[in-house]
Amino acid sequence: MCDHGMVPGPTNTQFAVAVHVLTYLSAIGGDRPVSSDELSGSTNTNPVYVRRVLGPLREAGLVHARQGSQGGWTLGRPAADITLVEVWSLLQGDEPVLGLHGPNPKCPVGAGIQDALHDLDAAVAAALRAELGRRTIADLVTAATGAGGVRRRRR
Repeated sequence: MCDHGMVPGPTNTQFAVAVHVLTYLSAIGGDRPVSSDELSGSTNTNPVYVRRVLGPLREAGLVHARQGSQGGWTLGRPAADITLVEVWSLLQGDEPVLGLHGPNPKCPVGAGIQDALHDLDAAVAAALRAELGRRTIADLVTAATGAGGVRRRRR
């Protein structure tokens, strides 16, 4: 009999936090720099985690960071020009979508399941990328704020 003890893996929230932050910067921030503290308050995460998630987005030009007391984060491009697949690719790369594991090769199912799961993962990843490619941050601003009707905060 195969040992089938299940150990759930951690959920990677980087994509969700990044999309949340980009949507916030567009809907609330406007042109003003938004601090990591303010972004962490909206995402309910630690400011260090927000900065870590935004690092690859900054390197790709999706966001800009300004240092100092009047510093913070702003969008690097218009929200309508940032697709969700671009964000996904920056943060997830080619990681399996389904969270593939290392099965027991001595198990009759475990010996062949990786190939089957890899094929399934490739199909799911292609469908996910296609759907994310049809959506932009501007689309999420509309969806999250009810047609973009959010009052922007001023400093």
